Amino acid sequence: MVNYSYLFPKTCISQQWLLTCAPMLNSLFRRMLITVLLIATFFIPSSYALFVSPPKDPMPFIQAQFPDATAISDKTPTEVGGYPIWTIRNGDDILGYAFETNDIARIPAYSGEPVNMLVAIDPQGTYLIVKVLEHHEPIILAGIPESKLWAFTDQYTGLSVRDRLKVGGNNSENYVAIDGLSGATVTVMVMNVGITKATKKVAQALAIIKKPSGMIQPISTIKTELFEPANWSQLTGDGSIRQLFLSRETIDNSFFGTAAEHVNEARSDEKQDMFAEIYYTLIDIPTIGKNLFSASDYRWLTANLKPGEHLVGVFGNGYSFKGSGYVRGGIFDRIQVHQKDNAISFRDLQHERVTDIFIAGAPKFKEMSVFRIAAHHEFDPGAEWAFELLVRRQTGPVDSLFNSFRGQYDMLDKYVDTPPAIIRPPELTLTQQVWQERNTEVILLIGLMVVLLLILFFQDVLVRYPKFMHNLRHGFLVVTVVLIGWSWGGQLSIVNVFTFLQALMHDFSWDLFLLDPIIFILWCAAAVTMLLWGRAVYCGWLCPFGALQELVNVFGRFIKLPQIELPYAVHERLWAIKYLILLALFGVSLESLAAAEQLAEIEPFKTTFLLKFDREWPFVAWASLLLLSSLFNRKTFCRYLCPLGAALSVPSKLSLFQWLKRRSECGQPCKTCAKECEIQAIQPNGEINMRECHYCLDCQVTYFNEEKCPPLKKLARKKRKISDEQIIAITNTE
Repeated sequence: MVNYSYLFPKTCISQQWLLTCAPMLNSLFRRMLITVLLIATFFIPSSYALFVSPPKDPMPFIQAQFPDATAISDKTPTEVGGYPIWTIRNGDDILGYAFETNDIARIPAYSGEPVNMLVAIDPQGTYLIVKVLEHHEPIILAGIPESKLWAFTDQYTGLSVRDRLKVGGNNSENYVAIDGLSGATVTVMVMNVGITKATKKVAQALAIIKKPSGMIQPISTIKTELFEPANWSQLTGDGSIRQLFLSRETIDNSFFGTAAEHVNEARSDEKQDMFAEIYYTLIDIPTIGKNLFSASDYRWLTANLKPGEHLVGVFGNGYSFKGSGYVRGGIFDRIQVHQKDNAISFRDLQHERVTDIFIAGAPKFKEMSVFRIAAHHEFDPGAEWAFELLVRRQTGPVDSLFNSFRGQYDMLDKYVDTPPAIIRPPELTLTQQVWQERNTEVILLIGLMVVLLLILFFQDVLVRYPKFMHNLRHGFLVVTVVLIGWSWGGQLSIVNVFTFLQALMHDFSWDLFLLDPIIFILWCAAAVTMLLWGRAVYCGWLCPFGALQELVNVFGRFIKLPQIELPYAVHERLWAIKYLILLALFGVSLESLAAAEQLAEIEPFKTTFLLKFDREWPFVAWASLLLLSSLFNRKTFCRYLCPLGAALSVPSKLSLFQWLKRRSECGQPCKTCAKECEIQAIQPNGEINMRECHYCLDCQVTYFNEEKCPPLKKLARKKRKISDEQIIAITNTE
């Protein structure tokens, strides 16, 4: 260990301290100030530039998304709900709708302010663009490039307002998953809720989707064991097979008043002629499918049918329901199946051509096909559905007009088992969603808290086994760094304190603090342990950056790097720096919380754990400098610069328990524990300063160690001397 005591003569702790050492301390502080100013020269400009995020004008985004638009309306309220939206048109055709989320669903994010986004959807409810217009999120303003934020919002393009979207995880039966944003999980979860909530309100107001009822009808199941022989007349008569009949007059009338009015128009004597006759049904219902097809054909059609998939049989004469589009593009563009808000189209891979049916009494058909409905459509065989045929008339070499015609299908009760409807459970709040998503992490963290409490309660037993205690503590610190810090992002910050104080002074809401379960649990743990034992437990065991510094110092000692320890008189005065930083930040926060968040970058926590050193070089250099200093000095940042530690130490004097044992000899004359204390929290008189202690328990290991503790060694010698005297006395008596 390097000894710097020659810089500070013994008179430093005498009454002549000011006269003798003031010049040297003045020089020391002047050098420290110059160093801080040099760092600030690089650090503050890049930080300031990064924090500036002016609101963006939505109109350029709308114009870029709709280059063919001939008119973009003013922002006008919808008839239902009164939501202000832009309507984008090309002539009389509506291309889409656009709106700002803050006008419809203002949901506070991590900063306490909502993230305002522009959302554009088409008339079918498909997301076209999502762009962030304004936000106040500190982690994104300082740390995460805007390109990553745009990459997150770009994931919505192509999704539907009908999709249930969640951030993170994998696609499931009920949800479509989108990738989160590392380091800003809470923020993007709030953004997702804001986007989906606002979009659904607009879509319901525009009748794109229906407002969900208070009841949920579970999907029916087909009675696969039920089979009744039947002929064509019986199946068409009871509605098992439905017919869509279109006369030429019906088609002509549908194009009346359009450019296609007289295209292929029927003569008066042809008006009642058949234009299209189509029969449609579900053939995976045994009574229908087994009567229509031979046993071998039915087995072939249903052999590879997966759970949730269904087969629609279509048989037609007249106008082709298949057309020729599927040959070129692989999709059948003339037919669709509709159920509720679901429009199901078919591709060539979902199609099987049928050459014949074997049911008695069936007419001859020009076209016969079987289409497979994929499971992800969540088709309910027991609910009503519709078959849609699209009829096209050519009006020019490349121009044409379309009209659609639907036939209804109502399932017979005898073919399916339909569960009773259930009451729709209330939608989870954002807070509930976050806690549900992170329930594994919450359970593990609570388990870690239990382990720590057991260590504290049984500390007097554990410290009697120095090697075990040493390994236990270092193992716990590794878990703190890897799990709490890098994996879960559970690093408390002075910004959390200022946010809490601001909330107390304004509209307090627990929802803001419950948005991050890990941070909330850690604050609860810090509050409880601070009340019982002072701030020492959090700073010494649960702070990821503090744990990382200690592990770095352990490595430095392992490779035998020289250790720098300042004399106690100087060390004690350097404590004041962190309190001055705390007061300065608190004062700034009263005027501007955003400015305080910028200045709070003196904490390297965000750089180290949330962004994992993936940010501008001044931030990385600052965090790296502090960690490198820990190779030569234990917890430099914690001891002298940490504003969070200063804030937690203020109420530490009010702690209920003092479980760290001391002897009358501690301090005078014994200095063993004071020399071993990793952060010099033991005062010259032997008392432990709980405002600086990190509860490493090294002093307690020594306290119970008869080989290290001088008072214990002295007591042991006395016992041996008394024992020897007693043995001699007994021997002489004999």
